[in-house]
Amino acid sequence: MTSKRADRVKGPARAALMACALVGAPLLLSACMSSEKDIDLSTYVDQTEPGDVLYNQGLANLNAGRLSEAAKKFAAVDQQHPYSEWARKSMVMGAFTNYRQGNYEDAISGAKRYLNLYPSTDDAAYAQYIIGLSYYRQIKDVTQEQKEARLCIQAMQNVVTRWPDSEYVDDAKAKIRFATDQLAGKEMQIGRYYLERREYIAAIKRFRNVVENYSNTRHIEEALARLTEAYYAMGLTSEAQTAAAVLGRNYPDSQWYKDSYKLLQNNGLQPRENSASWISKAGKLITGAS
Repeated sequence: MTSKRADRVKGPARAALMACALVGAPLLLSACMSSEKDIDLSTYVDQTEPGDVLYNQGLANLNAGRLSEAAKKFAAVDQQHPYSEWARKSMVMGAFTNYRQGNYEDAISGAKRYLNLYPSTDDAAYAQYIIGLSYYRQIKDVTQEQKEARLCIQAMQNVVTRWPDSEYVDDAKAKIRFATDQLAGKEMQIGRYYLERREYIAAIKRFRNVVENYSNTRHIEEALARLTEAYYAMGLTSEAQTAAAVLGRNYPDSQWYKDSYKLLQNNGLQPRENSASWISKAGKLITGAS
């Protein structure tokens, strides 16, 4: 079939086709020879270096502050010597190096991969800690969404629960407290927004969440004071008095309590706790409550 098609090409067109065929052969041979000459011998040597050599080069670069080079060396160990002891070590150090560079998503994915492959090694706690740190560094201020704060708490709680004797536990707990405070702060920010617009039910929902779920944060005093204000504005004086009473019982010297007391007193009321109220029940769980 090919010969018949070729026979149909007449005159100059056929001559041109034959010329291309004759020229193409040496070009192809030349390209093959060129590709052999263009091999990067230094890369070839790199690819055949022992895992421990690459790993130590990565550490040296890391200690010298050459983070990008360190990351490349650790990645090379993992690629060239998979499942070796040096690959295992390089995987967690690569995650740390990415964390140091601010490549948090790469750090998280690398540390998670390490945990999937080596969940019972000595470095597993460190890999989990790197995940928590990477989320921690991405936590935004309370005016923005707090997804990273939630993920930080989850990751660091895993450190505390699974490796309670590790050296990372104390800092993990500190990061959990910070992230929890951020979540409470976000609830307060939204609650104030609704309170200013006299959307009291929506505001109370946010302040209640702080009292019930974030009672060990610095926002608890304001949350109780805002509940006093919101309930009073709605005419629910018993709940307002209970919120003020719980605030006074736990934080008698607080400015928030003084403001709440004044609000009630100016309208002929006093703080008085209703033990059947959800506020009274939640108040017993406040850190330092009697």
